[in-house]
Amino acid sequence: MSLTRRDFTRQSAVTGAGIALAGSVGALASAPNALAGTDAEDTADASGEQAAAGHHGVGYGPLLPDPAGLLALPAGFTYRVVTYSGRTTLESGEITPSNHDGTAAFCGPRGATLLVNNHELKGPRAGWQYPVPLTEGHVYDPAAAGGCTVVEVRPGGHVAEWVGIAGTSTNCAGGATPWGTWLSGEETEDKAGQNGMTKDHGYIFEVDPADRRANRDPRPVKAFGRYAHEAVVIDPKQGHAYLTEDASGPNGLLYRWTPPAGFRHGRGKLRTLAADAGVLQAFKCFDSGGQFVDDLSRATKIGTVYGVDWVDVPDRDAKSVSVRKQFAAGQVTRARKLEGMWWGDGGTYVVSSYARDESPVQHDGAVWFYDPGRRTLTLKVLLGVNPDPSADGAFDGPDNITVSPYGGLVIAEDGEGVQHLFGATDSGRTYPIARNELNIGTADKPEYSEFTGVTFSPDGHTLYANIQTPGIMLAITGPWKRHKR
Repeated sequence: MSLTRRDFTRQSAVTGAGIALAGSVGALASAPNALAGTDAEDTADASGEQAAAGHHGVGYGPLLPDPAGLLALPAGFTYRVVTYSGRTTLESGEITPSNHDGTAAFCGPRGATLLVNNHELKGPRAGWQYPVPLTEGHVYDPAAAGGCTVVEVRPGGHVAEWVGIAGTSTNCAGGATPWGTWLSGEETEDKAGQNGMTKDHGYIFEVDPADRRANRDPRPVKAFGRYAHEAVVIDPKQGHAYLTEDASGPNGLLYRWTPPAGFRHGRGKLRTLAADAGVLQAFKCFDSGGQFVDDLSRATKIGTVYGVDWVDVPDRDAKSVSVRKQFAAGQVTRARKLEGMWWGDGGTYVVSSYARDESPVQHDGAVWFYDPGRRTLTLKVLLGVNPDPSADGAFDGPDNITVSPYGGLVIAEDGEGVQHLFGATDSGRTYPIARNELNIGTADKPEYSEFTGVTFSPDGHTLYANIQTPGIMLAITGPWKRHKR
């Protein structure tokens, strides 16, 4: 049953959910590009130095330079390198693959933590120095360089790493399932015969960190569609899958997959689905006045709430036309750089990393929250365009995201210039957690890789995150504390 515009307008009138759109991103975002929220007035005049210091006491204080030149952290925090492409090895003796991306942590045996780590390697294997090794029985397409590794961190610090899946392409984000597996998304639409591939790509694959046998004979979950996948979450109550698409020309879509009648999720169940199982739909938003919203970037005020309907995808396998191009103007809502997602608080947080000329309004990042019960999408985070990405203290380009056990969100930055891990409280205040200090450019033209794969250990004591290039997984520990605001 769809949520009609009349229903949403009535609901907005009762709850006050509908918020008129007014102003501009520049006027509504805070000066240091910090996340604005219900207390935006308190932060709108903050300087970049105040932002770096943690917004008047929020957070953990300023970041201290790292003598090793890798990761700046607040006082009292430390980090450990878990894997490092080109330096660490798998159980097989092969080199840890490069280009770390989406990651999730799971409980392992005897107190260990299991992490599934995507490797965003696009195209043929010959193009990469450290592709994912073609482990026998775990290969989808032997021509492709990407895949996932499983990293086991045991009590006492011992680390082991092995291949979960190989022969996939451009494994970017993904998501953990309620039953303890990882869904890895291919951010590509390459078909067999394109870019050196021997099979079609652009699918979701399931990887079980606890059962290596379950990962043999990899099969794409074709029911979820073929497009430039980013993240995916599963509604633990309804069983729906929500998926983001990072694409442009036209901008990508947010999707919902509804399981077929009688289907029950669980380990190994997704691989049994037929290619046309269930219903794949794209979202369509409208405001409190019932007006269709063509692009999410039109929302310029924190707290904006849209009603959401879902429109059937004509050809989910994109046999001749990309899925996002199968819809005419007015049929669906679009957004630029739909990237990270994480389930929490009874719904899913969804990131739009930035918007530029291909969008109606420009911004440097937004985070939305979809409430499946109310079928509403609420703008929680909005970053104005960063005027000087090379300067520390401002945040831009949110990408991977996780819900913190200490309240609020932790976000990996994939913007221009300086790169951070930063937190956001429930009210939208931001604070720095880490800064990448590994310069992969030159002294005259410094360059810092994005952060990816931000996730907490199951016990909440360790924050894991990756520096994508060259491919470094880090474990961060320290005096974590509850953030209520």
